[in-house]
Order: sequence, then C-alpha cells, then structure tokens
Amino acid sequence: MTSTARQPIGFPFVPDTTKARAVVLVHGIFDTSKIFARMAHRLKERGFRTLAPDLAPSSGSSGLDQLAEQLQRFIESNLAAEERFDIVGFSMGGLIGRYYVQRLGGSQRVGHLITISAPHHGTLVAYSLGSRGAKQMRPGSAFLQDLNRDATSLRQTKFASLWTPFDLMIVPAHSSRLGIGEEIKFHVLLHPWMLRDERCLGTVMRLLSA
Repeated sequence: MTSTARQPIGFPFVPDTTKARAVVLVHGIFDTSKIFARMAHRLKERGFRTLAPDLAPSSGSSGLDQLAEQLQRFIESNLAAEERFDIVGFSMGGLIGRYYVQRLGGSQRVGHLITISAPHHGTLVAYSLGSRGAKQMRPGSAFLQDLNRDATSLRQTKFASLWTPFDLMIVPAHSSRLGIGEEIKFHVLLHPWMLRDERCLGTVMRLLSA
C-alpha cells in the first residue's frame, strides 16, 4: 500500500550554514520529536546539526515501511541531495531507520546508524496491539524476517545497538541486540530513560564522533 505524501514536522533545526554534520533523530511508537529534547541539546553543544521529524501517525496504525517513506521525504526536503548524515533511532524508530537504510537507499548516505532499545527481533508487548505497525514488531513477523535476512548489509554503516536488560517494552530485552556492529549494554530501569541516561547520551556522542 502506498503511503500518503504527508510531510512530517519536527522541532526546528540549525540551518546548514556551518556545514555541521547532521544527525536525524527518529522517535518510537506513541512518541514525538520532543522525546529527543535532551539528546538534541547535547548534540548541538557538540557541534552537530539535529533534525527530528514527527512521524505520523505514531500509534503504529501505519506500517513501519510507510513511516520510513515519510522519513525519506523529510530527509530529501531538509538535506542536500549528496549530503551524508547519521541516524539515531529510538525503539520503533530504530526499525524505521533500518528500513530506510536497508530498503530505501539510505546506505549510500548514512555514516552512523545507532539504535536505542529497538526491537530488532520483535517484542512480545506488540501482541497487546492489533495495528499494522505493532504486528510488524512481533517476534517472527514477515517484516522483521525480511530486514534481518540481510542485516549484515548494515556493516556499510557504523552500526551500533544500545540496550538495557531491564527493558519492559522490549520483551525479551535482548531482542535489542542485533548481533552485528557494536552492542552496548546499560543498566537503565525503564525504556524511555535510555534517552535521559548520561552514560547512554555520552556513548551516542562518542559513537557519532568516531
């Protein structure tokens, strides 16, 4: 099914006047770009230029492939055609970022792809919702099987997965480990706290600076 041409919105970003490296922040289910406020502030302090679309609907009623197409349009509207950039995806946003890189040509432009608490192998919590996006995040879904079949293609980017063993949204928590690239574990008690944890934020800065 072809997605609509809706252009996602997000919080303002610094124009490309300083040639700063751009980082696209992709939120998760039921979230908006506001969830990245602390991370965006830290990134700007480090000299990065942040862009964060509000993908809609974020409820999971649309497929993750459709949201990835929204992400693609946002990138094409806000970045120069040949400009390289990085992606940080939280939770469902990590899968959206992967789809963009693996299926929509993003591997040609993305330098770093960092996922934070993303259900790379699905989450049992997704069975509590019957929406298309939620079904795609169930363990063993056709969507995940397709992405994971050639997950090794992510080695074209500097891929990293950040996760916590205490995650109650990603069940089992080790589903956030993809098995390639860097895997970094943090003992953070709640799923959304991963975006507030100073160790996690510091690691994102380190990875993006490498």
